[in-house]
Amino acid sequence: MHMAFLRKVNQVLLLLLVLTLCGILYKKVHKGAVLKDKADVDSESPEDMEEEIPVVICAAAGRMGAAMAAINSIYSNTDANLVFYVVGLRSTLPRIRKWIEHSKLREINFKIVEFNPTVLKGKIRPDSSRPELLQPLNFVRFYLPLLVHQHEKVIYLDDDVIVQGDIQELYDTTLALGHAAAFSDDCDLPSAQDIHRLVGLQNTYMGYLDYRKKTIKDLGISPSTCSFNPGVIVANMTEWKHQRITKQLEKWMQKNVEENLYSSSLGGGVATSPMLIVFHGKYSTINPLWHIRHLGWNPDARYSEHFLQEAKLLHWNGRHKPWDFPSVHNDLWESWFVPDPAGIFKLHHNR
Repeated sequence: MHMAFLRKVNQVLLLLLVLTLCGILYKKVHKGAVLKDKADVDSESPEDMEEEIPVVICAAAGRMGAAMAAINSIYSNTDANLVFYVVGLRSTLPRIRKWIEHSKLREINFKIVEFNPTVLKGKIRPDSSRPELLQPLNFVRFYLPLLVHQHEKVIYLDDDVIVQGDIQELYDTTLALGHAAAFSDDCDLPSAQDIHRLVGLQNTYMGYLDYRKKTIKDLGISPSTCSFNPGVIVANMTEWKHQRITKQLEKWMQKNVEENLYSSSLGGGVATSPMLIVFHGKYSTINPLWHIRHLGWNPDARYSEHFLQEAKLLHWNGRHKPWDFPSVHNDLWESWFVPDPAGIFKLHHNR
């Protein structure tokens, strides 16, 4: 009877051992399956994740409030997954960071990028008519692939803009095969009933290039060709690098230093002219409502209120900026203004 009892005990112990081993094996197999499933989910996530939209904007020392207002307007009007590349010179980087982190902008996803102006050495011809156009950050748009990595498509915006639409729409601009960028044509300006007293605008190549020079004549571009404004750019980085756009732009900058082929006194600045040459006949177009410009052209020129409401993006290009005096439609800009935590940047509407 004693032996029978021991046999029973051994059988129970053996059964428990088998069950324990089965349990361990099950856990291992199940854990492996779970890890595999997780790995599968992780490997799928880049495709499933919402695409990140990179927006490049410069923050210059004397007008940093412009960039912050632009960023605020973009961020507030979209649910898209944004990353702002805020570009500045070394001396301004701590101030940029403080403004963003100590204001309502603290929630944005951003990277601060230093632009080294030594890349421009020997490439800019001094011009006294509008010295602000010679500031190094004015040429950041030439160097997009050097400043922004891992993105196929990039939006570049001048700092004196306000976005009223969803930036996703601008990002979804279709670029034709072989085109490195999309711009807004100057021939797509609004009709006379939408804007008043806007005279003296340049909207052809004649306004930017000196056609008395043989180098310009030899390009074979008609002087009446419609120009474009590079204050809003949707760029394809792969095409940009493949076509060596940056090198081409630098070549024309150097040629201008040697031969004075264009100047900011002729048109909209030394950054526009080389882009007109390099991108001639090789760019896609942006919906005109995504670049309503010349708000800073003349303090007496005003758009109709209805037209301004329809506009997706407003650009105060020209001398009369909305944070200064005199200027027009500055109420639209000021509604997006983010006060400077350091108290340095102030509005000057009532001189």
